Amino acid sequence: MAGHSKWAQIKRQKGVADQRRGQIFTRLAREITLAARQGGGNPDANFRLRLAVDRARASNMPAENIERAIRRATGEGDAAALEEVSYEGYGPNGIAILVQAVTDNRNRTVAEVRNVFARGGGNLGESGSVAWLFDERGVITVDARGKDPEDLALVAIDAGAEDFKLDQDTLEVHTRPEDLDAVRSTLAARGLELASAELALVPKTTVSVDERTAAQVLRLLDRLEELDDVQKVYSNADFPEEVLVKLAS
Repeated sequence: MAGHSKWAQIKRQKGVADQRRGQIFTRLAREITLAARQGGGNPDANFRLRLAVDRARASNMPAENIERAIRRATGEGDAAALEEVSYEGYGPNGIAILVQAVTDNRNRTVAEVRNVFARGGGNLGESGSVAWLFDERGVITVDARGKDPEDLALVAIDAGAEDFKLDQDTLEVHTRPEDLDAVRSTLAARGLELASAELALVPKTTVSVDERTAAQVLRLLDRLEELDDVQKVYSNADFPEEVLVKLAS
């Protein structure tokens, strides 16, 4: 996450997500379908599905689209052809990048991902080349505006958080994957406004980049995220705040 998480927040504030709403709905529908196929179509009994549905609602995805995606998991449409795949590689300055995708054609997807890496000054690596640099964590983003930082930290710890990071108006809470739902529920019950809650890959250590490298890496990450089959992109780059502000302006 690190700087990339902050960059995602900036893009949402600038309305970039709204410009690709159709693409976002497609990704969310695939996530819902896969979750329902693996754990059943009842969100109350399927935590992954519940997270996916919550993310879809937060993105204003119509209820009928959500229901249709769940129904696809029972055999309607081409849900059976979808599969999850991961790709690992390196960006400029050796930055580790991990791409998660959902596809019905592995050959097409790997060709597209490899092409973006090559054009962005990076290269696609072998399976396992960078995955060891990341840990799966529950990540909850809390709106911290108008809140006391120390109070927020205490609430997060009491709720069962493993770690947290306060970044201006946002508190990013990290949990063990199995504790995500419980911590999320506790924070919500305490009256905190949750911007998002998801399972994510968090780098064990980060690599600071200068302004020139930051621009190259962010461009590569954005292009990977724009691919139709790509669901999520993670890196271990740590972008300086001033660089993010400058690039966002």
